[in-house]
Amino acid sequence: MVTPDFLTPGDKIGLIAPARFITAEQLQPALKLIESWNLVPVLAPNILQPHHQFAGPDSVRAQGMQQLLDDPEIKALWSVRGGYGSIRLLEHLDFSKFKRNPKWLLGYSDVTVFHNVLQNLGIASIHATMPIDLAELPTALGNHQNALEALKQILFGSTPELEFATTASNRSGSGRAALTGGNLSMLYSMCGSPYQVPTSGKILVIEDLDEYLYHIDRMLRNLKNNGLLADLSGLIVGGFTKIHDNSIPFGNTVKEIILDLVKPYDYPVAFDAPTGHIHNNYPLIFGRQANFEVTPRAVSLKYL
Repeated sequence: MVTPDFLTPGDKIGLIAPARFITAEQLQPALKLIESWNLVPVLAPNILQPHHQFAGPDSVRAQGMQQLLDDPEIKALWSVRGGYGSIRLLEHLDFSKFKRNPKWLLGYSDVTVFHNVLQNLGIASIHATMPIDLAELPTALGNHQNALEALKQILFGSTPELEFATTASNRSGSGRAALTGGNLSMLYSMCGSPYQVPTSGKILVIEDLDEYLYHIDRMLRNLKNNGLLADLSGLIVGGFTKIHDNSIPFGNTVKEIILDLVKPYDYPVAFDAPTGHIHNNYPLIFGRQANFEVTPRAVSLKYL
């Protein structure tokens, strides 16, 4: 796994919009944050050019992203938001120059598409909050400040440990492996394609938003049928936020669905990890080796 160069003060960070559009007002908190880190924000040309729900037509969004992918002066790429649209760009993007000059890619949710691509290319990336999240938070960032500080530390070369409370549903154990995964809906959408995420021997991270319980069951069964749950070194379950049920209840919670599906396997499972569509969306380094330990007292993730 290739680790991109860490950032130094004065470096340029590119802001890309591969999915839904963002407004200039929504972008302001992130611009201020980037400048407070002594970095220089560079905007993709399409970033403020809405086209229906997207930040421009597919070809325009792809051109904007490609320009910053290829620019050797850009040291990191931060997707301004998710939504939907990243998967529509894959046929238009060329990662050949990026492979020769890799840089950090930041984001989550719909950006899982690009995390998958980079995992298949053997390049580490950062599953982390996005500029749109900063705009939607209250002025007092509260615990979210912890996630932002950890993101800054990672970008500048530190590897903060993650520890969070255990739950009664957790399955104890330990593993040492690289992290991978992301948004369940996007992992599901890429199953069977050349961009399917490799999970064998990895610590898989999953999270999702605004889904029905039966659909979560269906997506996870698809992952299992594709062999993506069989040979893990561990499973980290982040936020499953704003989950819905039908008028006739599905009958199982998210935790019950997951525990039933992984029953044949013996790796550790940790629920309620601070990652995903939550305010304290703690950054995770995909592709980086880590020690993962689940005990009755706590859950810890320590990078090697």
